[in-house]
Amino acid sequence: MENMGLGLMLMGIGMLTVFAILLIVINLSKLLIVLVNKIAPEEEVPAKKKAQAAKPAAIDSNVMAVIQAAVNNLTGGKGTVSKVEKV
Repeated sequence: MENMGLGLMLMGIGMLTVFAILLIVINLSKLLIVLVNKIAPEEEVPAKKKAQAAKPAAIDSNVMAVIQAAVNNLTGGKGTVSKVEKV
């Protein structure tokens, strides 16, 4: 039984040592992050301005006619083309 007590004590001391070292590593890592952010802060990239409502390119009349013919063929003449946009 004496060996069992010694083994448990050594296990407890070992676990506490590992826990303490991990706490030290975590806190030093946090300190390093804070120091690096103070010394060399991340540069702010200016937001790109969205393209002002540019007029979409006009669709060729031949292409529009083909699209309308395809819609009429697929829907049996019941469908209509209201808007065509390039993606």
